[in-house]
Amino acid sequence: MSAARSPKIVVIGGGTGSFTVLSALKYYVRDITAIVSMADNGGSTGILRDELGVLPPGDIRQCLVALSESDQTMRDLFNYRFAEGTFGGHSFANLFLTALEKTTGSFADAVKTAGKVLNINGRVVPVTLDNVNLVLEEADGNVVHGEYEIAEHVFGQTKPTGDGKPRRPTLTLDPTARINHEARAAIIAADIVVIAPGNLYGSLAPALIVEGMSEALQATKARIVYISNLVTKPGQTDGFLVHDYVAEIERFIGQPVISTVLYNKTKPEAALLKKYARAGEYWVEADEAALASAPYAAIGEDLISGTVSTQNPADRLIRRTFIRHDSDKLARIIMRLYFS
Repeated sequence: MSAARSPKIVVIGGGTGSFTVLSALKYYVRDITAIVSMADNGGSTGILRDELGVLPPGDIRQCLVALSESDQTMRDLFNYRFAEGTFGGHSFANLFLTALEKTTGSFADAVKTAGKVLNINGRVVPVTLDNVNLVLEEADGNVVHGEYEIAEHVFGQTKPTGDGKPRRPTLTLDPTARINHEARAAIIAADIVVIAPGNLYGSLAPALIVEGMSEALQATKARIVYISNLVTKPGQTDGFLVHDYVAEIERFIGQPVISTVLYNKTKPEAALLKKYARAGEYWVEADEAALASAPYAAIGEDLISGTVSTQNPADRLIRRTFIRHDSDKLARIIMRLYFS
């Protein structure tokens, strides 16, 4: 692809969802910016934040590895997770980024240095450089602090609004955080902005509610694309359809900015669905009539990966899900949107 026709693409999100989008997109585009949520406080990242006072490295690490063009040994090194001892559950890259932040005195510089070490295609940019925590307030006044705690929280009964619909929780950052100027500049200059799939309240919200994000997304001339989740989150998004996810994303942003929604139309095998159902997770269905009347374009295709991921046994500090989008299919559709 000629440099003149290569798009500028921004991917906004947290860890696994952004990793999935970026890992194939790097083969199609040279100008990629991954804007990463900075409220993670779970697992290895949470321990390092609490004990050393650093900014959260976990989601940054996943995006760096996704964009890396180094050999497999180097990528495996940054993905390596200690299985035992004092460092049990910690990833090497989290420790490496923490050490870089301590030696450089700047998390932004640490991320740039790690990008050079991993020879990444593109940039990884923290959405904010403020040290923040996510706070959720439910309709009954109950307050939950911390991204990990919110991601694992089962919401209480919600009070109905005037139209009879449940009132969704309010999310804020403590303290108030400003968008990183590099993140804002990348959004303004982008041709396509992708909001990656991810935990709606624990991963996407903290990236989208940063002060200045809404204004940047309204100001950009980019096509804004949201990739819908594959399964619901028990106790949080039970019964959500594709358009419900879009509505929440735009509620976080504060404006209806999404122009295109990608969603999966093909279910995995019944045995896998039953496994998820036992955990209270269900396939995200699409209301075709609701999508047809929506102000955004909805594109439904077979997006599920044929490979089912397995959890690293050393990753004992946090639970992972195993069903994934197909990275290459997503990348091809994103490129098709650019050239259409």
